[in-house]
Amino acid sequence: MIGKCCGSSLITKKAIVAATGLVLAGFVLMHMLGNLLLFAGPQIYNTYSYKLTSNPALYLIEAVLLFAFVLHIFYATWLTKISRSARPIGYAVSPKGAKQATLAARTMIYQGAVLLAFIIIHLETFKFGTHYEVTYDGIVMRDLYRLVIEVFASPEYVSWYVISMILLATHLYHGVSSIFQSWGFNHPIYTPILKKVGVVYALGVGVGFLTNPIFAYIVATGGNQ
Repeated sequence: MIGKCCGSSLITKKAIVAATGLVLAGFVLMHMLGNLLLFAGPQIYNTYSYKLTSNPALYLIEAVLLFAFVLHIFYATWLTKISRSARPIGYAVSPKGAKQATLAARTMIYQGAVLLAFIIIHLETFKFGTHYEVTYDGIVMRDLYRLVIEVFASPEYVSWYVISMILLATHLYHGVSSIFQSWGFNHPIYTPILKKVGVVYALGVGVGFLTNPIFAYIVATGGNQ
């Protein structure tokens, strides 16, 4: 009975990590798509940002995302501790073949730690960073475009951002690919397809995010603002 209870609890934890991961993955995709408006110029980018931040529903969305984020970190950390406590000495011989965990899977907790640091720095830099103002059609709004170009003029910040986005893509690759397995779905035909979807999604999001610092750095250093 105890074994069944613990097994059920473990499955529940995995399901929560998967569900919260799916919510966060959806947000990441939408955030990446919004960031691509940087290429459309300052007015379109700033207007988009203004409409987004002035929407009252944003507070509810942020609360849901924060809740999902905290749950995701808590249960992912808990599962990692459970996994390690089950084999404190480690395997004498590392499993090979199909049973061998990928590097992305083995380093998920470390990726998560770096990404947590990135999110804190990212929020401090952009959400709570320098507040420039600009006026379009009589509406005063934050000039976020100017701040983005200014921040990414730094090669050090660009390098940090690029490394973080590579880790994010790696994290998403394993996470999105294994979401349905965490819910107990495993099919010889559909599971490989879902894994490929995870790869395409992770690459798309990663590349999409990487275009921002590269574009902003070129604009900043080329004097084309």
